[in-house]
Amino acid sequence: MQTQSIIIKEFMKKQVYQLILKLRRSVVIAAVLAAGTQMYLSGKVYAREEAKLPPVKIQSEDSPLKRDGKFTSSFSPVVKKVGPSVVKVFTTSKMRMPGALEGRMPRFFPFPPGADEDAPTQRMPKQNGLGSGVIISKDGYILTNNHVVENADEIKVTLPNGADEYTAKVVGTDPKSDIAVLKIDAKDLPAITFADSDKIEVGDVVLAVGNPFGIGQTVTMGMISATGRASMGMEYEDFLQTDAAINPGNSGGALVDAEGRLVGINTAILSRSGGNQGIGFAIPSNMARNIMDSLVTNGRVVRGFMGVHIQDLTPGLAKEFKISKSEGAVVSDVTAKGPAEKAGLKSGDVIVEFDGKPVTDSRHLKLQVAQTAPEKTVPLEVYRDGKKKEMTITLRELPGSENVASTDRESSKSDTLDGVTVGDIGPSERRAGNIPSNVQGALVVKIDEDSTSYEAGLREGDVVLEINRKPVKDAGDAVALSDEAKDGRALLKVWSRGGTRYLAVKEPAKKR
Repeated sequence: MQTQSIIIKEFMKKQVYQLILKLRRSVVIAAVLAAGTQMYLSGKVYAREEAKLPPVKIQSEDSPLKRDGKFTSSFSPVVKKVGPSVVKVFTTSKMRMPGALEGRMPRFFPFPPGADEDAPTQRMPKQNGLGSGVIISKDGYILTNNHVVENADEIKVTLPNGADEYTAKVVGTDPKSDIAVLKIDAKDLPAITFADSDKIEVGDVVLAVGNPFGIGQTVTMGMISATGRASMGMEYEDFLQTDAAINPGNSGGALVDAEGRLVGINTAILSRSGGNQGIGFAIPSNMARNIMDSLVTNGRVVRGFMGVHIQDLTPGLAKEFKISKSEGAVVSDVTAKGPAEKAGLKSGDVIVEFDGKPVTDSRHLKLQVAQTAPEKTVPLEVYRDGKKKEMTITLRELPGSENVASTDRESSKSDTLDGVTVGDIGPSERRAGNIPSNVQGALVVKIDEDSTSYEAGLREGDVVLEINRKPVKDAGDAVALSDEAKDGRALLKVWSRGGTRYLAVKEPAKKR
């Protein structure tokens, strides 16, 4: 298969940052998606059943558009309604050359000629980023893309009037769908109204509102070109496609219908030139809203889990499975002791309906399951040996999302391993990092170069096996054991590509 380049550009202070990846197509996206859930080795571990914050109070209006064929001479009233809800998002972060994570994370900058690509991470100057965001509640909640704020050390939000600027805190992020939720300390903000994105149709007029190239708020018009697109390489994709002009800096901005209601969060464009070519993508507002609710109330994204391996039902497979239509998802394997096995699903079954909704293909079934609450019992319509079969399944929570930690940066408690971010080791992390199957622990996803852990020799891509001679099974263990460290000291046993070693981390002496 031939590959083409993906050019990633961000504009801030007249600087252009480029990232070139080799994938199937040439796609412009405002930043890079980090894999896996991130956790900090400091602060408080939130219990699974404990809600972080009360639900966000949003405005929604779910009625479908009036499709009478009439066209207006001006969208000025819509722009006046929506414009105040779309903000600029400025980020500042330390730029790092890839080192231990080479092969796991894409590069923001090419290595200089003759440089050692396997050398440890080098210190770099700070990087500025620019994106957009949408105010979704009067008390300061903002939706944007994960790639806009990913790895940011500081986030500033500027309202459209240009006079009001706030420091934003990250409530939660979901790299798997490229959604992030921010919070600013403000009241009586002009919150946008949500629409039901499931009711959007191809041909509906839409407006894209954001801050392309940092020149200021800009509005472009187009229509919905397609729905249900998946071409960005993310785990959960169901994009709305539009020909409204979207450019770098638009990421995280609003895609609204002709009544000024939010139908999507602008995310990326497909382009061979690096500029807009009429193919833009937005995350549907229903998906963004679902993820936002989970991040705010649970502190993480809670997704449903069936316990099956699935593939598309092609016309050839439909014929073999004696099914008249080629819409559905074929169960290729069933996870032992999972919900599907308990429900009676078998390899070779074809799922054509989930919870009363038709299953068009394996990707849409994955999305349907992910957006269904764990422990919910849902009906299935399945074809087995050409015969229709009605079943029910009780979902569980997707494995790997149960152990979640959060950092309380305002806590006065000192943590020996402060500044270290870890995550669980999933199959993708294990493959990308060439981590042997017998290595169990917490993967170092990010580390502050000014931390004592970095000074002791801990690097991104390392796996923490033990803390103070106690085994670390996952990220949750790492957080708990780091909290138990006494006298500001911690003995780490660490695996890296060079082998296993011990590191002694000591909290810096306090100034008197």
